[in-house]
Amino acid sequence: MELLPVVCLCLLTWSGTTFAAGNGPDVIKMVVKEGDDAILPCSLSTRENIVQKLFDWKRDGQKEVFLYDAGVTYGKDHPGQDEQFKQRVFHFPDQLPFGDASIVIRNTKVTDSGNYTCDFPRLQPRRRGLIELVVGATRKPYVTILEQTQDGVLLQCVVKGASPKPQLQWQDSGGNMVPAKDPQVTDRGGSYDIILQTTVTKTDHYRCVATQEEIHHQVYTETYVYISVPESPTGWIVAGVLAVLLVVFVLVLVKNKLNSHKGQSAGSPGRTIRGRTI
Repeated sequence: MELLPVVCLCLLTWSGTTFAAGNGPDVIKMVVKEGDDAILPCSLSTRENIVQKLFDWKRDGQKEVFLYDAGVTYGKDHPGQDEQFKQRVFHFPDQLPFGDASIVIRNTKVTDSGNYTCDFPRLQPRRRGLIELVVGATRKPYVTILEQTQDGVLLQCVVKGASPKPQLQWQDSGGNMVPAKDPQVTDRGGSYDIILQTTVTKTDHYRCVATQEEIHHQVYTETYVYISVPESPTGWIVAGVLAVLLVVFVLVLVKNKLNSHKGQSAGSPGRTIRGRTI
């Protein structure tokens, strides 16, 4: 079996380019954003007319994506197309005379991700094109402050419905990684819900960073945490002692003043007026 050289005529990809899959020049890796259209390229290098030929598109070797047989296609006169692709997959009739068997998948979903084959089973030698399609769904992290305990402030980061699976990480304002608990991961058929918690002990800006390396995407959400420092018990004791000493000092001053006044009254000499002492 001969692998069909794949020629990309028009691609709607995440970044406008096609990425090499790394396991052979005849395998193309395409990355598209969920909801966008994806054009899967497949063309004979000979550019021979395929109007009267047969080509068959499948996903993961099993699901029937699209079939063309000398003018007959799925959804028109030929049964067997998988429900997932009905009314969503189309070819380019005006390109058939030039050997182009490319198809377009409308309004892509995360579940469309997989390995697609473009097969010409009746050609000799038989030819096939291989394409890996990744439909990416990005989600911005949602950050909440759950509670403040004696150990610090508990932060939670949640990402729902992301694909491919993102890696979450807590960072401080300096970009340093903040230790966190093991993430809670739920796989929902190729899309992922992830929860990541951490406890911080100082006032700072903290961000939860979600990274999806396969689609070259990274996004984060930031929050500010203020941690008040409680008064030390020693401080309260010192303040109490000072207050008591101040009260005692004031009382002593008052007492001394009163005693001084009484002494002055008792020791003052009398005056004689007309034989009477007053």
